[in-house]
Amino acid sequence: MFKRLLLLGVLAGLLAGVASIVYQKVYTSSLGADFSTVISPVSIFASSLLGCLLAAIVYWLLDKWLKHRGEAVFNFVFTILSLVSILAVFAIKLPLDLESPELFPGLAVPMHFFPALGWYTLRPLFL
Repeated sequence: MFKRLLLLGVLAGLLAGVASIVYQKVYTSSLGADFSTVISPVSIFASSLLGCLLAAIVYWLLDKWLKHRGEAVFNFVFTILSLVSILAVFAIKLPLDLESPELFPGLAVPMHFFPALGWYTLRPLFL
């Protein structure tokens, strides 16, 4: 089961990374706000992949420890952590020379939910 969960984590991370990159391209082209100096496509992709791999390990641990309630606890924790993680977006101090810094949360906040969406989308195919 652990191997299937890791595969789910990798594929959900890839899906979330691709969705985030596409969202960044659409956001940048529609608003003209370029934040590539603050957050690069590589870091976006890597954080999505890492988040989903960590989610796979946490899911495995919770399922092992809590048996029947592990999935419900995991879903609750993953969703709450996704919500809490957006607070970091508002705490970031952007460079002073950056144009339109007020548009940065509009770019970064939705990306914090893509790993959870990728996980919840692909999970029925694996477990």
